[in-house]
Amino acid sequence: MKKTIIITSLLSCFSCDQLTKAHASLLLKGNEPLSFVGNVFRLQYAENTGAMLGAGSHLPENHKYYVFTIGVGLLLLAALCYLLIKPLSNATVLFGSLIIAGGFGNWYDRVLNDGAVVDFINVGIGALRTGIFNVADVTILIGAIGLIVFSSNDDASSRKPTKQ
Repeated sequence: MKKTIIITSLLSCFSCDQLTKAHASLLLKGNEPLSFVGNVFRLQYAENTGAMLGAGSHLPENHKYYVFTIGVGLLLLAALCYLLIKPLSNATVLFGSLIIAGGFGNWYDRVLNDGAVVDFINVGIGALRTGIFNVADVTILIGAIGLIVFSSNDDASSRKPTKQ
């Protein structure tokens, strides 16, 4: 069951991420942003050479390569091995797989795109807007929230006294 959850999550999330990035590149690169629902949703092409919200984009190119390509690649591989080896609940495996799938989508993009990740989604009202992000980022966020929620539920249930 564990391998099925991991493989299904990785393949579906990675494929969806890469497909949307390919379409964003094709339709949005070099064009004006597209706006929907009174500019609440905006599709606009951007390339991020750093981490979340551009963190680390100011680093020298060789540092970015070692941190974002080599380091992140090794971290994703280690996390995948952890999911495969450790006895974990199905929920933990699922949400961990979502984080790895999103991370792998951005890592793969970075490897193929000279160190940059394609971002294209922006949400907000007026001047209050998110950074520009992609489907992989959403997948990572869902995985992280799921791990937090389910780990706190697991912790609470492990503290309940058992009836004897």
